[in-house]
Amino acid sequence: MIHYDSCPFCGSTNIVFHLDVKDYTVSGKNFPLYKCHQCTGVFTQDIPGQEAIGAYYASENYISHSDTQQGLINRLYHIVRKRTLVAKLALLQSVTGLNKGTIADIGCGTGAFLQTMQAAGWQITGLEPDETARKNARELSGIDPLPSPELFNLPQQHFDAISMWHVLEHVHQLHEYLAQVNLLLRDNGKFIVAVPNYTSYDASHYQAHWAAYDVPRHLYHFSPESMRLLVAKHGMKLTSTKPMWFDSFYVSMLSEQYKNGKGNILKALLIGFLSNLKTMFNRQKCSSLIYIIEKENKDA
Repeated sequence: MIHYDSCPFCGSTNIVFHLDVKDYTVSGKNFPLYKCHQCTGVFTQDIPGQEAIGAYYASENYISHSDTQQGLINRLYHIVRKRTLVAKLALLQSVTGLNKGTIADIGCGTGAFLQTMQAAGWQITGLEPDETARKNARELSGIDPLPSPELFNLPQQHFDAISMWHVLEHVHQLHEYLAQVNLLLRDNGKFIVAVPNYTSYDASHYQAHWAAYDVPRHLYHFSPESMRLLVAKHGMKLTSTKPMWFDSFYVSMLSEQYKNGKGNILKALLIGFLSNLKTMFNRQKCSSLIYIIEKENKDA
């Protein structure tokens, strides 16, 4: 068990209790969330250590590892994923200015994103901590990911892009990973990070039932400000944010299940729609955000 006396984002001791959240996926245990008043980051307290956390991923419903299509929500996820994979490719090409290049995807799961990038001509490297997910990646996507510790053995200044799609919130070695990403990126490379946004409308509506807290697997819960300050500590800067419009609906459907035990699709769609509507006036309030990050220009 890991208990923080200071903020894992910025090191401040100005931390206070925020919410008590239940693990609805595996254990049924409750975990407290704490918030830092210095950087606005929220983090899960009393988490399992890196060697013990694997038991909390041992569920057939954990879609990034199993690629399951069981249940309505998972089937809808796969339908939407076909569209989002194309959008991710277009985003990578846009922010890097390259039609083809080198990319590392950290936490690549079953490899669907890297399969899309490879088909477009990119040189790919996948990293994934879960052995079952790596096996499924080989069988489902023809991708052969490396175990995650191999991140620290990759060649420096080699990658045009490094991506973490809903992965950074899972990483125990938060600062070590970010420092290594900075070393692996070329000078004009881009770091693309997608994480849930606890400052969104759907998060404020569902509170402790908000599915994107996903304790204890989600170790950290980001705001745009906490992300900006965090990457700055590692010589990088946040240049822009992009909304992930579908996430509000997916998260709301899961949240309704958690809230009443059976779900309410119509209400979930309404909350997802309202969350996106409010985002139209402030893009940084989307349920999940994609952060476009690059190295600081030392000559500037």
